[in-house]
Amino acid sequence: MPEAANKRVRQRFLDFLAQKKLRVTGPRRAIIETVFSTQDHFTAEQLLGWAQQRDRSVSRATVYRTLPLLTESGLVREMDFGGNHKFYDPNYAERPHHNHIICQDCGKIIEFESRKIEQLGNEISRQLGFKVQTHRLHITATCEEFQKLGACSKRGS
Repeated sequence: MPEAANKRVRQRFLDFLAQKKLRVTGPRRAIIETVFSTQDHFTAEQLLGWAQQRDRSVSRATVYRTLPLLTESGLVREMDFGGNHKFYDPNYAERPHHNHIICQDCGKIIEFESRKIEQLGNEISRQLGFKVQTHRLHITATCEEFQKLGACSKRGS
């Protein structure tokens, strides 16, 4: 996310916390800075590690208390791509109508937008008497490297 958008989204979250009368502690600030400075999808454990690089006092409990606030604010979306943990999408605030394709071997997540998918969703919704508010599409596939070599070099990283 470009720096100007990053600042805008970060401020929206700080305003959300203020509205809820929640303090912005040093550890919580480190989590906020971490979340809104990446475009990568992340797990709670990844966020913990990254935030602790900024501030060693960030605890697992603070991460797990802050994640529901991030999703409640509508600026981060919790994603279930299967597996044992949820992912969090920090790109939702600025691009709410994007989709995901996930390599079933290495788990690499690629975001994409498609006008055709959006049009089809609107058309189907209209035919059924609905109006689209949001949509989620995630495709599980095998990446090019897996197709050629039978495994991804990115697996486990």
